[in-house]
Amino acid sequence: MVRTTLPRPARLALRLLAVSGVALATANCATNPQQQKLSSGNGIDPKYGVKASPRLYNEGDVIPKGGGRRYTGKPYVVAGQTYVPKEDPRGYVREGLASWYGSAFHGRMTANGEVFDRHSIAAAHPTLPLPSYARVTNLDNGASMIVRVNDRGPYHAGRVMDVSEEAAEALGFHRRGTARVRVEYAGKAAVAGSDDRKLLASLRTDGQPAGRSTVMMADLGPSEEPERYARSAPEPL
Repeated sequence: MVRTTLPRPARLALRLLAVSGVALATANCATNPQQQKLSSGNGIDPKYGVKASPRLYNEGDVIPKGGGRRYTGKPYVVAGQTYVPKEDPRGYVREGLASWYGSAFHGRMTANGEVFDRHSIAAAHPTLPLPSYARVTNLDNGASMIVRVNDRGPYHAGRVMDVSEEAAEALGFHRRGTARVRVEYAGKAAVAGSDDRKLLASLRTDGQPAGRSTVMMADLGPSEEPERYARSAPEPL
């Protein structure tokens, strides 16, 4: 087997990808000031030994959509816990706590090379393939929607997913900081383009699960649309 050596810029990029995914795990954007400080990306959490990747875009900048790569990864260990990513996790369903991450990670690179936008409908998960779709249902209020999974984390005990600030607002737990959720794998996502409009339109607040079928959810591909989606009332799927 021939070993190849990546150029220094490529090695640096790969390190940033690995760091950003673990760093997002430290995010817990509840209103607790100490938790906000811990997830600010300014210091190193001694439990995880990593800090956030460099900020590529600031608040107010146009954040590019997509542009990453398909990524699953090998089994890995964080804080003594082993995680085994799955290329095809059909049938995956988990219940537990979800938290959200926002300005501290806005404009930073995700584990698959996209750029995190707190205004997008995005999420981080320890093992689902990147990018992919998952149905997230708030078990406290019944709100349900499809999110784009494009990063790794969270790694806190009992946490099954971190969602973006915008997704937490839509699902009704932005102020609380956390919620009991059910996470269901819904298929792979396209790499290019923006899918925010379609994902926002998947929101259900009537107690029904988001999307009409698993097949339909897996087919929610990105559309060519402005970088920032319109915040008008969404059309039903």
